[in-house]
Amino acid sequence: MTRAAHRLSGFGTSVFSEMSRLAVEHQAINLGQGFPDFPGPEFVKAAAEAAIRADMNQYAPSHGTPRLRRAIAADWSSRFGREVDPEREVTVTTGATEALMVGMLAFL
Repeated sequence: MTRAAHRLSGFGTSVFSEMSRLAVEHQAINLGQGFPDFPGPEFVKAAAEAAIRADMNQYAPSHGTPRLRRAIAADWSSRFGREVDPEREVTVTTGATEALMVGMLAFL
């Protein structure tokens, strides 16, 4: 059986796994991650439908689509009061766990 690299030994169970287990054990509402009990906003549903109808059915680039990175850069440029380069300074991740991991691995 293949063993994980030693550098991963410091990582334990994710907080989401632990919170999900505790919520089930204590019959509690799980606030540890996204489990909404309400319908999504209509504008989000409409955007998803428009994307499907436009045949946007392929995986996006791993660091985010150019349009999304430009929008993020524009927003943060106004917040920071300086130009943020969407090609060199913006990376989109699939969640906070991935973002933290990528950030930490950048310095190892």
